[in-house]
Amino acid sequence: MRYGKPPTVRALMKSLGFSSPRAVSYLLEKLSEKNIVKRGPEGLRIISDFTGDESRINTVDIPLVGEVSCGSPILAEQNVVDSISVAITLAKPPHKYFMLKAKGDSMNKKGINSGDLVLVRQQQTARNGDLVVALIDDEATIKEFRDLGDTVALLPHSTNPKHKPIILDRHFLIQGVVQKILSGLAA
Repeated sequence: MRYGKPPTVRALMKSLGFSSPRAVSYLLEKLSEKNIVKRGPEGLRIISDFTGDESRINTVDIPLVGEVSCGSPILAEQNVVDSISVAITLAKPPHKYFMLKAKGDSMNKKGINSGDLVLVRQQQTARNGDLVVALIDDEATIKEFRDLGDTVALLPHSTNPKHKPIILDRHFLIQGVVQKILSGLAA
């Protein structure tokens, strides 16, 4: 589910710590007999009416990666500090996602307040109007993306007039596009 395709027998063997592919095959045979998985030419498939722990089937663990500024850019924390289970309807495979804790008030008109968790789909491109996590000289910030031709504007949306647009040439990185703002969940 995390990668959008079923694992191979060898990948399962490694992940489960088995020393033989036969052990994985035996396990898959037993799961197939119980109608939990189906093996076919397309690989493994989880049976849709499985009555086990469906909460795990429908979620994926998303890494929580530090804080990001919603004001002036701050040093981006690259260490995973935790992981959060998120429904695959929000974090759709095969895309990769991460979460950040927002800091500051430069995006409060867009509903991003200090302390909110922000679900971000990892990608290096954006369209006009997308809320992006931009990395500028190893510092990250959340802003609205605007392509101005030979330059880019990263726009704040704040009730605080101190926040101004950041105008850049193409020498910065987009780390991802904001997919969902989860207000009031951060501890």
